[in-house]
Amino acid sequence: MPDPMPGSCACGRIRYTANVDNHEAYLCHCRMCQRSTGSVSIAFTNVKQANVDWDHEPDWFDSSPIAVRPYCRECGTSLGFKFKDGSENMDLTVASFDDPSPFVPKHHFGAESMHRAWLNTAGLQEMRTDEYQKLIDKWVDATGAFPG
Repeated sequence: MPDPMPGSCACGRIRYTANVDNHEAYLCHCRMCQRSTGSVSIAFTNVKQANVDWDHEPDWFDSSPIAVRPYCRECGTSLGFKFKDGSENMDLTVASFDDPSPFVPKHHFGAESMHRAWLNTAGLQEMRTDEYQKLIDKWVDATGAFPG
């Protein structure tokens, strides 16, 4: 039974619900994804296009001769990837789901462009946002409260 999972862009203009068959995800490291997201990799889950209900149609970036990417033109959130032709599926960005915690990475893709130093960060210092007073102060000054 598919699990209906809502998601959105950062500003909330683009919302969707995807009926997800499983919680398998993967990290894509290809240069096209790196450049379009400004990151060393991106976490995707693959879903049937027919199982995605957009409350507001996303903007679409013609990212290459073979693919387009849904995003929000207002806040810039990357929402996914799909081939222009030949597939009933598409990828949605794991982080755009309201609750991304059920997803589990199962493989890497685009390994030729992988930045391995960013994969195993165990041992690096960890800092919580609610422990960074400068950030808390900026939120309080701007909105009256810290959202964390």
